[in-house]
Amino acid sequence: MKKREELHQIKLSEIQKKKLNEEIKAFYLDERGEEIGMIEQMQLLDLFVQKLAPIVYNKALDDAKKWYGQVLDNLESDFYALYKNEN
Repeated sequence: MKKREELHQIKLSEIQKKKLNEEIKAFYLDERGEEIGMIEQMQLLDLFVQKLAPIVYNKALDDAKKWYGQVLDNLESDFYALYKNEN
């Protein structure tokens, strides 16, 4: 069986990076009234990917596990609801 590869860093496509850089630029302009350069955009995006993305990713996994657990609980109760009265 093949061992699962660890997730070392979240990888973004070039399209995703471009879109997020545009969002960062727009945020700075809208919220702070400042222009932000491409290098600063890239540095902020790298910071977010390195520091924030793993936290969000792990939270999403925790939420998925909780949801999956609820689905399994419902499945088990639905299964036992199928039992017929043997009297």
